[in-house]
Amino acid sequence: MTSRKADLLIATVSIAWGTSYLLMKFGLNGVEPFNLITLRFGIAFVTTLLLFFPRVIKADMQAIGYSALIGLILFSVFTALMFGLATTTVSSAGFLTSTTVIFVPILQALITRKIPKPPIMAGVLVIVAGIGLLTIGDTFEIKSGSILCLLGAILYAVHIIVTNYCAHKTDTLQLGILQLGFAAVYGLIFSFIFETPTLPATTAEWTAVLGLALVCSAFGFVVQPIAQKFTTPERTGVLFALEPVFSALFGFIFLQEILQLQGYIGAMLVLAGVFIAGLKTSQPQ
Repeated sequence: MTSRKADLLIATVSIAWGTSYLLMKFGLNGVEPFNLITLRFGIAFVTTLLLFFPRVIKADMQAIGYSALIGLILFSVFTALMFGLATTTVSSAGFLTSTTVIFVPILQALITRKIPKPPIMAGVLVIVAGIGLLTIGDTFEIKSGSILCLLGAILYAVHIIVTNYCAHKTDTLQLGILQLGFAAVYGLIFSFIFETPTLPATTAEWTAVLGLALVCSAFGFVVQPIAQKFTTPERTGVLFALEPVFSALFGFIFLQEILQLQGYIGAMLVLAGVFIAGLKTSQPQ
């Protein structure tokens, strides 16, 4: 797989994840946070396990260990985001969770002790400006929920970097599927401790859960480690900045949410930043 094809796959994952805010909004109406995490990743795991059982059953202890690690980080990401989204404004949460694009090159630079390439840095700056215009409203405030969303963004940057490392050490399909199972197990444990596990009660809730499980998780988190083997963490973080653009688009289509002029300008800046970050980037080592 070429790095260009890998970037395209990651972009499609970003589009799929653009639906997640809409689906989580519907799902959380009747299902508690840890319970929703369990259902989302549990259904995704069972589905992908059935599809790729002969490959997954061959997983060795190294693959299982790496999967347990990134599954724990993944569970932590969504724990922070679920509770953060419940206690802060959507505009604040959208901006703060999208700052993953900033933290990936920063963390990667600290690890490698190398300054990110100029196109990456320029693209990040343009994307940050675009995300700000797209998601910040007049009510932007730093509250406890906003801190949780920011923590979620940092944790997801860690997830991208650790996934990139693990993808070069073990089978990426096994890694992508098994992490879903571990995230579901962690969610189930916390759900039993802090909640009363239940199943969705309405068709709308089931639709939201299945959408999150099959589109956002089964597809997204299995394709991500496969594609990341052929690109860089910085490029992955930049491409995931497309997510708020598509979140806004799906909000317009399904909830009739209308962006202000600054929102449309912000969306164009995000797309421009992704293009800039891709200029003259070398192949990953």
